[in-house]
Amino acid sequence: MHFGTRSATKSGLNRTRIETIHRNMGFVASKQEGSHLLRSVMKKLCIAVLLLWATAGWAMPIASSARSMVPAEVQQLIGVDYRALKDSPTAQQLKEQVLPADLKSFEASLKGIGIDSEHDLDQLNFVSFRTPKVGIQVVCVAQGSFSAKAVLKKLKLKKISSVKYGTANVYPMDSGFVMTFLDDNTLAFGTEAALHSALDARDGKRLSLDSNPQMAEQMASVDGSPVWSILDQEGTQAMMHSALGDAAKVADYDSIKKRILASRYTMSFQSGVNFDLSVLTSDSMTAGTLSSLVKAGILYKKLNATPSEKTALDATTVDSDSSTLLLHFKTDDQKFQALMKSPLFAAVSH
Repeated sequence: MHFGTRSATKSGLNRTRIETIHRNMGFVASKQEGSHLLRSVMKKLCIAVLLLWATAGWAMPIASSARSMVPAEVQQLIGVDYRALKDSPTAQQLKEQVLPADLKSFEASLKGIGIDSEHDLDQLNFVSFRTPKVGIQVVCVAQGSFSAKAVLKKLKLKKISSVKYGTANVYPMDSGFVMTFLDDNTLAFGTEAALHSALDARDGKRLSLDSNPQMAEQMASVDGSPVWSILDQEGTQAMMHSALGDAAKVADYDSIKKRILASRYTMSFQSGVNFDLSVLTSDSMTAGTLSSLVKAGILYKKLNATPSEKTALDATTVDSDSSTLLLHFKTDDQKFQALMKSPLFAAVSH
């Protein structure tokens, strides 16, 4: 639900970056950074997540082995429980509709080493983090019922050998990725540079998530939800600027920008569609000002919205509680199905 204009981006193929997941809900402006492959995968996957949870009533907290791979400079951490795809015809249909060929290629590469995404994956975590020289890097951690021993046996039969990095054995994958097993049922993958950085965090060669109290606190508030995400200060500032759209031009957004600290969201689908976004600020005045600006942005968006988009905007409530901006979206499945056919949904899912 982007309330203003949004510009397109072009990205270099030789740089690994990721736009924040909030953009997939229309909350964040694009930035001229990113690998086309990972950015496309993240964007389309998270659009699909909106309905993949219609039948899910449980969730998994992030695995300790995955948490250990998160550097202190984390930009965004996303948790998705993959098991909802298994038993829901709606989920399977939506997956075919919005997921990009890039993700299907990744699933095919997993299948090539004996991991079937339809049956063997339980949870995916996406970690984007900032590095001084390379910029934003991305590592993904997959957890499931697969066995490292069985996979490694198949790799050996294919004469695929590993390269040692620290204590980890790193194996090549398709699409330029490399991977390593964290335990018998968990593997991490990404570009070589990104995976090495994450392994350094795990092995104590660089600071990890636990040394970033602000992001660790955000994670404690959402971990275990069916779908969740946390975003750092810089990413949240960009997200709010995009969400405000033209309202940010009218208001003096730059004067409060530095007092926006972090954000988090959760999604659930047990009784319709529920989306909750919390934006942490430095004080109650900033939170109240942001609340007023977002409300103005919603009114602006309604001027040119389709009927289904207006229904979605009417289902959005904005408030503040102490130093936190609170945005809540709730609607039933039928209305959300109608929203899927709108230009707004088409714009953010392609």
